[in-house]
This record gives sequence, C-alpha cells and structure tokens, in this order.
Amino acid sequence: MDLESAFQTVGEFGPFQRRAVFVLNLSQLYMACQSMLIVLIGSTPQYQIQSKDSAQPSQQVQLQHPTFTEDVDSIVTEWLLVKQQAYKVGLAGSLFFAGLLVGNVVFGPLSDKIGRKPVYLTGLFLEVVFGYVTALAPSYEVFAASRLLVGLMNGGIGLVCFVLTQEYVGKSYWAMTGTLASMSFAVGIALFAALGYFIRPWRTLAMAANSSGVLFFLLSVMLPESPRWLYSQGQTERAEEVLRYMAQKNSNKANNLVLQRVSAGKAGYHDNRRSGVLQLIVHPVLRLRTVVLMYVWYACSLVYYGLTLGAGDMSGSRYLNVAMYGVVELPAYPLCIYFINKHWAGRRKSMAAFLCLAGVACLCTTLVPDSSGLFLSVTSLALLGKLMVSAAFNIAYVYTSELYPTVIRNAGLGVCAMSCRVGGILAPFVPSMRALHTSMPFTVFCLSGLSAGCLGLLLPETLHRPAAETLEDLSSPNQARVLETKALLYDNESNHL
Repeated sequence: MDLESAFQTVGEFGPFQRRAVFVLNLSQLYMACQSMLIVLIGSTPQYQIQSKDSAQPSQQVQLQHPTFTEDVDSIVTEWLLVKQQAYKVGLAGSLFFAGLLVGNVVFGPLSDKIGRKPVYLTGLFLEVVFGYVTALAPSYEVFAASRLLVGLMNGGIGLVCFVLTQEYVGKSYWAMTGTLASMSFAVGIALFAALGYFIRPWRTLAMAANSSGVLFFLLSVMLPESPRWLYSQGQTERAEEVLRYMAQKNSNKANNLVLQRVSAGKAGYHDNRRSGVLQLIVHPVLRLRTVVLMYVWYACSLVYYGLTLGAGDMSGSRYLNVAMYGVVELPAYPLCIYFINKHWAGRRKSMAAFLCLAGVACLCTTLVPDSSGLFLSVTSLALLGKLMVSAAFNIAYVYTSELYPTVIRNAGLGVCAMSCRVGGILAPFVPSMRALHTSMPFTVFCLSGLSAGCLGLLLPETLHRPAAETLEDLSSPNQARVLETKALLYDNESNHL
C-alpha cells in the first residue's frame, strides 16, 4: 500500500498522533517566548539626561548620564542603551532574526539528509543552552552573540518541528495540525506577556522563559522518526516499523502492513534530492513557485513581526499590548480552517485575501487620527491587521508544505523561511521609521501585504489534490497552474534543442 493508505490503516490522527502533536506544540510555546524576549527585556523606560563635569580639571567637558524615572529593569537600564547606544536594542532583535535565517537555510536541508528527529532534538538542546547564556550574559556583546545563536537554533527547530508535526498525521489533517502549531505560537506570546508582568527583572524573566525548554526537550526524546521521511529515503522497513508502532498506540491492527517498494522508475528521485536547494532553481515549476513564495513569506514576516515588535511602543501597558497581539491571532485560525477547506476559497485565494485585508487594515491606520474613539483607533486597526496577517502566515506554512514534494519539502520550506527571516531582520527597525513620519511604518506594511497578496494568486491550488512525493509528480497538469505549465513546456523544448 502507499503511504496515505497506510495512515488510514494505522489512524490518521489517533491517540498517538494527538500526543505527539501536543508535545511538538509545547515546543512552539517555548519558541514564541524566545522570539518575543527582546520586546520586554529590551523595553526603554522614561529617562532624563543629566550633565556632570569631568573629574579631571584639565578636561573642560561635561559627561551626560541618563537617569531613569521608571522602575524598569531591562538591558537598557543595565547597559545604558539610550541616545547613541539605543540602536543596540534593535540590533539584538535583528541578530536573533539573522540567526533564524541561517538556521532555516542550514537545518532544513540537514533534516532532509539525516532525519527530522536528530536535527530537532539537537537544535532544541542547544537553544536551551544558549538561552541560559542570554540570561547570564555579563556584557551586551555576549548577550547579542547569544541572541544570534538562540535565533540560529530557533529557526532550525521551528521549521523541522512544523514539518515533523505534518508528517506524523494523514494529509487530510495537515491544515489542522499546521493551524494548531500557529495557535500554540500565539498562545506562547500571550503567556510570555503574563510571565513578564509577574517577573520584572530581565535576567530572571529570561531564565524563567528558557527553563520550560528543558521539560519540552525531555518530552520530545521519546518521539519516533517521521515515517514519511524514512519512506522518502528508501528505508521502507523502518517506516513500516514506525507505522506499526503508531497503529499499536492507536489500538489498530496493522500486523500485515506492507508499504510499496520504490520502483525502478522512481529510484532516480534520490539522485534529485542530492542537489537539494539547487533543484528549486533548476526545476522550472519549482523556480516560479519558490520566487513567489519567498516574497509572500518575506511580506508575512515583515508585517507580522513589525506589528508584534511594535506592540511595546504603543500607548498603554506594554504587557497588555503584547498579550493582545498574541490573543488577537487566535480567531484567525478557525477562520483559516474554515476557508482553506472550502472549494470556492481554498489555500490560494484565502492566503491572497488575508494578505490584502492586512494591507488595507494597515492603510486605514494612516487615515485615522490617534485621538479617535476606542473602536476606530490606530491600535484597534493594527490589531486587525495582525489578525489578518496571522491568518495569511498560517496558510502560507500549510500551503507551502503542500506545494513542495516530500523529497525536498524541508529544503523548499527552508528557502522560503530564509526569505521570511529577511523580513524579520528588517521588522525591528520599521517601527523606528515613525521618526520620518508617523504613518511610514504602516505604509510599508500596507504595500507589502497588498503586493504579496496579488503575487500569491499566481500559485496553483492544492485543495483535494494528492501531495507530490517526487519531482516527477510535478509534471502532472493537476500539480501546476497555466504559467508553470508553460514554463515546464519551454524548459522541455529547450532541452530538446
């Protein structure tokens, strides 16, 4: 039998899969805390600059020393990151996202090569180690370096964790499990805000937020390898063992479960895998998909993290703002599940619509004065934009995993996530564009959302279509839109010439 038939035999989303998905979603809580850490521990309280005469009589200069008027303990107050040093707060955030970028590029193809589980466990363990370095950093330089390394591990395991969640269950549950992962990340943002409210010293907060990773690592050790990855590697017997183990835990009988062996006609796809990321450039269908998806992921990340990281700068309590920017995502995910499973909407149209709506919401913030009412204010419209882009981001994860064949799925996701992290690197600096004009950040978010939504319409629909396992499957007319089909025909004609 093929893989999808095997999952129907062992149970597509039985008790075992529910426990495994629960454990992996707990890791999303931890990763959300690490992603949002700089928002609270990098908060800048109100301060005044006092000038003091130099202690040396020969030097007629005045030393400027900041005096903080708020009782806030953060990296800003400890290392005096104000005035000319204020950029270091945004730099620490950007270093984290730079680490995410490198982690996506390295860990994605690595997990395609040596397996999902070992890469995931190694990355999670190292992230916990570097997280403690962040909490105990003796200087800003060590702190910044640790954020880069935490981001490196966070980006890698976030990608592998998502793919592993998808590959444990039947394809009909991919939309739901992908949505649950995004929901867990949003809940993690809200929980981190609550944790920050009760734990004010920044080192203690960093230590508490990081310690949960130890528990989640211990829970993850017992998870098996992905049967889909084992099968794609030709390790059919090991894949059958994992599937039988799942069936046993699901109280289903699968003693006679035998997977199809890789035929001679498909044996060559292992050679295609060796080129990994190169196939995303060489293959005509994958090339067009990757270019569009890279921009979509970039725009999603820029708007998502730009609005989220700017929560601390909004009026009101920074803890409440951060919590609201997490909680507001939750209604987006039931909307995702509803729309992406409807034949008249599907993955493609839903993602494009949510991106465009996020852009429109950000546009409206530039037209509303700050002194407007509660239900029509900059904050409420920004929250609406966050809700819309969260829905689009969630669909992008699910949609992208369906657009790439199993043999290079992590490589494709890794390249898209790399582009996503470029948006994340730029995101901490976008809110500072208020210095040029108060509407400038939301103008950037608006243009990014609208353009990405329009480009997303160039992609094919994947609803109710089988997942591609090999590169050869992409040649099927059901797997490509007209533009991609023309590119494939042009490439074939070029090869004949």
